[in-house]
Amino acid sequence: MSWLSRPIFLPARIGPILCLLAAVLAGPLSPADVSAEAGPGSISSASASLPFVDGERLAYDVTWLGLRAGIATMVVQDGVDDRGRPQLMLSMTARSSPTVTRFYPVDNRGLSQVDLESFLPRHMTFARREGKRFNDFDYTFRHSEGLVTAVKDGKTDELAIPPDVQDAMSCLYYVRKVLPFVPGAALALTVHHDKKNYKMDVRVEGLETVEGLWGTRETARVVVIMPFQGIFLNEGNIRVWFTTDEHRVPVRMKAKVVIGSIVAELTEGYGTVARP
Repeated sequence: MSWLSRPIFLPARIGPILCLLAAVLAGPLSPADVSAEAGPGSISSASASLPFVDGERLAYDVTWLGLRAGIATMVVQDGVDDRGRPQLMLSMTARSSPTVTRFYPVDNRGLSQVDLESFLPRHMTFARREGKRFNDFDYTFRHSEGLVTAVKDGKTDELAIPPDVQDAMSCLYYVRKVLPFVPGAALALTVHHDKKNYKMDVRVEGLETVEGLWGTRETARVVVIMPFQGIFLNEGNIRVWFTTDEHRVPVRMKAKVVIGSIVAELTEGYGTVARP
């Protein structure tokens, strides 16, 4: 087997980078969930309006050691659930580039349906297609009962979940929604993924001006402690650069691997971004 085909280096392992990164506790956070450095009133201010809108589509080039390893997209759509309540439909895809596909094909797809009022996930599906690995996940959350019906490859389990648990896609949008972009501000999330509940810690390391196809922007550099293999990178620390404007867009994501780093760079969906 070629060393290039080892999964640890390829886009099958860029999962948490987009799920956060891929990372929605419903309602306001308790004081213990946000560090004091955030300052009074920060959470209510950040939750006043959503920074993402119906039709938002963010596309990323994923590279490793200068090699274009794949592309990933995140899309937001408004909708109505089976109760007639407004919801957000959050979809994500990650596909390997033609070069990488010859060694290790990846075609991962996920959809999360989030109640707009509570900002809690109600239903999430994920199809993992990585090399010879094929898994299908289906989660139905029953928050009032503290349960999730989790189906993996046809096997169903009823599992206990803590209050305000998120799925592996909605967590990113919750971070965009409420995290104060103030150095030192922090969140503690609980994410249900692959039939387990995981604690995910998020912290703002500092403010940084970065440049890309989308121009020059002030960003908040956020570190995410991802204790599980997500939809698009293996577990570990991931850094995400969010713009500090009203859109709070993740323009860059980075995770270290055994050799070098995997980087996801925004190419479409913000400002006048266009492929060169």
